[in-house]
Amino acid sequence: MFTEKNINQITAHGLTKEKVKAQLQIFKDGIPYVNVVAPASADNGIAVFSEDEQQYFVTVFEEEKTKLDLLKFVPASGAATRMFKFLHNFLDSYKPEEDIGAFLEKAENKNLKIFFNSIEKFAFSALVFQKLEEKFPDFQSFKKGKQYFLFVKELLHESGLNFSNTPKGLVPFHKYENQLVTAFEEQLFEAAFYATSNGTAYLHFTVSENHEQKFKDKFAAVQQSIKNKTGVRFKIDYSFQKRTTDTVAVTPNNNLFVDENGNLIFRPSGHGALLENLNDVDADVIFIKNIDNVVSKNYIETIAFQKKVLAGKLISVQQQIFSFIKALRASNISEELLQRATNFISEELKIKNIALQKDAILNVLDRPLRVCGVVENTGAPGGGPFLIKDKDGNLSYQIVEMSQINASNFEQKALVEKATHFNPVDLVCGVRNYKGEKFDLLKYSDPETGFISEKSHHGKPIKALEMPGLWNGAMAHWNTIFVEVPLITFNPVKTVNDLLNDVHQPT
Repeated sequence: MFTEKNINQITAHGLTKEKVKAQLQIFKDGIPYVNVVAPASADNGIAVFSEDEQQYFVTVFEEEKTKLDLLKFVPASGAATRMFKFLHNFLDSYKPEEDIGAFLEKAENKNLKIFFNSIEKFAFSALVFQKLEEKFPDFQSFKKGKQYFLFVKELLHESGLNFSNTPKGLVPFHKYENQLVTAFEEQLFEAAFYATSNGTAYLHFTVSENHEQKFKDKFAAVQQSIKNKTGVRFKIDYSFQKRTTDTVAVTPNNNLFVDENGNLIFRPSGHGALLENLNDVDADVIFIKNIDNVVSKNYIETIAFQKKVLAGKLISVQQQIFSFIKALRASNISEELLQRATNFISEELKIKNIALQKDAILNVLDRPLRVCGVVENTGAPGGGPFLIKDKDGNLSYQIVEMSQINASNFEQKALVEKATHFNPVDLVCGVRNYKGEKFDLLKYSDPETGFISEKSHHGKPIKALEMPGLWNGAMAHWNTIFVEVPLITFNPVKTVNDLLNDVHQPT
């Protein structure tokens, strides 16, 4: 099956023949679609707290946090390339001598028109114009189309600010007076308001290996300033997506794909690979959110309050879980205790039909716990909270991506269209057991919930395998609680024009 050259490559990549064989088997078997039973909703799997309940959980968090290790875990490996996609298209398709007005009126250039009409509102614009006027003393006399073309080129290309190849976390998102602030800095500032215990905030960023030094340099430059503003010390570390989580590419017939030099092609296996990184960090409470989901400082207290609500809920439920586990491990167990435990599992963890037996109850309780903030559905692309049924007939609430659902099945599609809530990636996780020991998170993943996608390599068709998504199948066997949070908590920057939204325009 493997040539000697294949084996040498596999070994050099940190993989084993057995791992690659398992990957090939997944390609051959295919990955089944999930079986959606119902979308989670406010009356079916999603908790909606009153103001008093929210305040109660905030108080729980505030009272407990000094005894706990807190950590903020931020996936931040993405480059900003996709954020500027329509600007790249502009450079490819626009000729500086063209009439820019007519060009922007074309239907396909709607985003460009918005960008240029609001160009002064972007945090980085003044810097770009400054650079252009240094390079072109008569810049102001150029026609508008040429100015726009040079602006975008200066913004994206290596000869200018090179934002196209900059980590998304290091692109200036906000401007306060004359200070440009990146998403990375906003993540630090935000952490000071909730992910802080005893005066220190601990953060872990997963980054591309070739970007690590850039993040370190930025932290060195802003560390003292943010400490002065918040009174908080910051401890930061970084990790990279492991090469050992890469997957091999295959041909459309599920055979190993080799390039023109006879080499195997290894591909990163998606954000699910970060389960390994998450498994390597340890804290009582871990906050997870994406690098680009930040707000300007005007909104920080609202964001922090909602994070504390989720963390307080986690701590409250975890305390009850630990209490039940300890009681169930005692010598005298009453039927009444078993009944209370199953009622708790049904009401809090939404897991039904658990046998009234000690081992069955402990098996459910003794696992990682996550509280997931979900927002009302606005039509944004991505996954959402659903009740699903596995191959053994077990029901559980999961965050499911649209690619995991068979859209050609009328019934499944109809259920998806009824979804009321969306996953903004706003998680608070408890990864230690009742003894304070770290769970091995790799044991709680479902390998059958990955993704197979069709790609190309130098024009040739290939198939690629992604691991179960970090907050999808990678956490399939965690205990999960969904809590509705306000839309203000969800402010990703998927395209540069998202920076025009109010939350990214400091006042």
